[in-house]
Amino acid sequence: MGSRQVLFGRAVMCFLLSMASGARAQTIQVVNADGHTGTATAAQIAAMPHATVSVTDHDEPAQFDGVPLAALVSAAGIQLGDTLRGQRMTEALLVEAADGYKVVFALAEVDPAFATREIILADKRDGKAMDAKEGPFRIVAPGDKRAARWCVKSLRCE
Repeated sequence: MGSRQVLFGRAVMCFLLSMASGARAQTIQVVNADGHTGTATAAQIAAMPHATVSVTDHDEPAQFDGVPLAALVSAAGIQLGDTLRGQRMTEALLVEAADGYKVVFALAEVDPAFATREIILADKRDGKAMDAKEGPFRIVAPGDKRAARWCVKSLRCE
C-alpha cells in the first residue's frame, strides 16, 4: 500500500485492520503499510490480554472488554513507543465499518507512550459477547464525547 493519500500536504502511511464476520469464522485481518497481512481469529483475540473500559453509550452506562488496539497493531508489526516520532507522527488508523463508514484515529492516539486513554477492540459488552448488531467486534474510544468513531468491522492505518 505505502503512501497513497495526501492529507493537508503530508503523506499518510496505510495499515489495515479488517474485521470480518461470517457464519463460520470471525477474524481480524491486519495489513501494514508494506502490504504484509496477518489474521487473528476470534479465539486468538479472546486469548489476548484484555482491558475493561467504562463509558456512556447512547446515554447509558456500559462496560466494554477487549484487546487494546495498541496490542493489535503491535502484533501486526506496526511499531509504537520510541519509534513513533518525526514523520511517523503523520500515521493514522483508518477504521472502516462493514457498511463502508470510515473514521480515523491518529496512531499516537492508540500508543500508550502518548495517550492516557486506552482504545480497545471490544468483544464483550457488560460481560457478554456482543450481539450481531454490535459485534462481534467494536472499536471503543473512551473520552470521545460522541461514539461516532466506535466503528464495527474494520480498521486501516494511514
